[in-house]
Amino acid sequence: MHRTSGQGGRARRAILPGVVAGLTLLAPTMPVPADTLTGYRPPAPRTTLNFYGSPGLIDMPSAGVMPDGEFSTTLSHFGGITRNTLSFQITPRLSGAFRYSATEGLNLAGFETYFDRSFDIRYQVLQQREGGWWPSVAVGLQDFVGTGIYAGEYIVASRSVSDTLTVTGGVGWGRLGSYNAFGSPFSETRPSFVAGDTGGEFSADQWFRGPAAFFGGVEWQPTDRLGFTVEYSSDAYVTETGQGVFERRSPWNFGVDYQVNRSLRMGAYYMYGSEVGVNFAFSFNPARPAVPPSFEPTPAPFAQRPDRGEAPELWSTDWVADPAARPGLGERLAEGLSAEGQELQAFDLGANTVEIRIENNRYTAVAQALGRSARVMAEVLPPSVETFRITLMDDGLPVSTMIIRRSDLEALEQEPDAVGALQTLVGLTAATPTEEEDLVAGLYPRFDWSLRPYTRASYFDPDNPILMNLGVRLRGSYEFRPGWRVDGALTYRLVGNLDQARVSPSALPDVRTSGARYEQNDGIALETLTLSHARPLGNDFYGRVTVGYLERMYGGISAEVLWRPVTSRLALGAEVNYVMQRDYDLGLGFRDYDVVMGHVSAYYDMSNGYHLQLDVGRYLAGDWGATIAIDREFANGWSVGAFMTLTDVSAEEFGEGSFDKGIRFSIPVSWFTGQPSRRAVGTTIRPVTRDGGARVHVPDRLYDRVREGHLGNIDDQWARVWR
Repeated sequence: MHRTSGQGGRARRAILPGVVAGLTLLAPTMPVPADTLTGYRPPAPRTTLNFYGSPGLIDMPSAGVMPDGEFSTTLSHFGGITRNTLSFQITPRLSGAFRYSATEGLNLAGFETYFDRSFDIRYQVLQQREGGWWPSVAVGLQDFVGTGIYAGEYIVASRSVSDTLTVTGGVGWGRLGSYNAFGSPFSETRPSFVAGDTGGEFSADQWFRGPAAFFGGVEWQPTDRLGFTVEYSSDAYVTETGQGVFERRSPWNFGVDYQVNRSLRMGAYYMYGSEVGVNFAFSFNPARPAVPPSFEPTPAPFAQRPDRGEAPELWSTDWVADPAARPGLGERLAEGLSAEGQELQAFDLGANTVEIRIENNRYTAVAQALGRSARVMAEVLPPSVETFRITLMDDGLPVSTMIIRRSDLEALEQEPDAVGALQTLVGLTAATPTEEEDLVAGLYPRFDWSLRPYTRASYFDPDNPILMNLGVRLRGSYEFRPGWRVDGALTYRLVGNLDQARVSPSALPDVRTSGARYEQNDGIALETLTLSHARPLGNDFYGRVTVGYLERMYGGISAEVLWRPVTSRLALGAEVNYVMQRDYDLGLGFRDYDVVMGHVSAYYDMSNGYHLQLDVGRYLAGDWGATIAIDREFANGWSVGAFMTLTDVSAEEFGEGSFDKGIRFSIPVSWFTGQPSRRAVGTTIRPVTRDGGARVHVPDRLYDRVREGHLGNIDDQWARVWR
């Protein structure tokens, strides 16, 4: 294997479909953060996750919340019912969850084991204050966009009456109002779940309607790790008991749970008077890395120039006229930057101002890369150089230029408010195209390659819930000049069963539902082969053109333009693509389907790590509509988000799922290793893949490449300039 460059740019989101399973396996062995002197381990979280993967008692919800940013995977089982849930604490009070459930013996829609996908959302409207009388109160929607088999709404209150005892009581509707209902407070009419329905639509006509019932329970945690729960459930499990899945003899549930470490909590339960249940909850948090970042090399102190009055000869600018100065300083800069994980691509030397152009290959935080680069410049450059210009590059695309006075860095390093002062002194401007004469000698052209294993997976097939291929991928790139490159990848499947995936009938052109047919190739497959060019266009505009085999299913040409001022939180873009569907053998040929598609896009950095994106335009199947996405990104590189697409395709034409939607996440490798790295693992999870709202996967779209070096992205990173 060999990779000489090309690992820079934005954090690479290597798509690992099994990443959730990997996190599950890692959780029991992840080290628990502890004070290195006392060995103290943080106490277990007070809030537990119930059998639905949401803050709750056993099978009922509570009003608690998880720590902000908590990402959890829950596996629970009782009475032939297995639920797998991904949940995320979106804000300190808002949380969401995606669930995949399997019920043995529940014969709905022709399946002996019924598989179901559902989404939850909840909000804590009140939070208990220390010494106050008011309890915490939460409102939640369970299975609010799905088939509706688990649909229920609730208002619940929880109050800690002592350090170890918490009491919860609430009112539920839908499933949570099906046992011992006291009436219908808002409406007696509630549409019911219909077997075989496409599902996936917002069931707003059900919310808080129909019979309502009380539920509640008590949690006792005598230690930081051990907990006991008694619960009264208002779920009658009408459908399950009606088909003999299990026998519900009692509304009472009893359980004990134990916090193994900060990541793993497990419990055992006696449920509904007839069943034994188990629950495993694995929790992770961006602020709680698996390995603390203690292995990161400490930077050397910022080099101070000698006093001009004491050594005026050292401040001379005669070095500029020396023909050996450029190659000598360039070599020293390249060597020093390389030691800090930065690749020097171009530099321009002046008597008082020096610009370097770097590819950040190591640090997730751009500010840290800029700070390390400035230290190298201070160590190498003659004292006469006062102004540092550091231009960030992304695979040859100039992104932005930071301008800082050397004397400010010298004076501020030891100041108590160095971070705040630096923010007012740094200048950030749009980058200009790279001049030919500034390039590092011998850098271009260059060829990079890698040979690595790959996995590709499909989830939620009713006959085979998990399908996966394992193979090897040979990837290569050839860069002519900055921004000009050829990229390609060949794959060879070693083992797998993705070719057994169901090819669902579709009322639309089979732009995505035919995906399984592309997995039937047992030989070498051409995955991608593209020629691309990206460059600044001036006046805060950037452009990109890509032509070739863009992805496994489509080839063609893609053109994009982006307006993104370096100091603005708003960006606007437009993309147009002409694509043709590729032959199933993944060779050079095409099928008889082509389409012109594209979007106009608006991106907005809402601060505090929240990013909003709206795309409006035409999709692969010729449908017109819009996609809205929101992501929460953390300073250390974690990212969790959700998206949905609505087009002029009706729910009936779209088929199962009613419209396109999903969740996505990305976790930096440094979170696992404690070592600085630009690499990340992550995936996108769609409940179902259909043809409506489908887009072509074009590599290296501009927004993610450009925004990393702009002000909105590095506002919260300035403290890392000194690290």
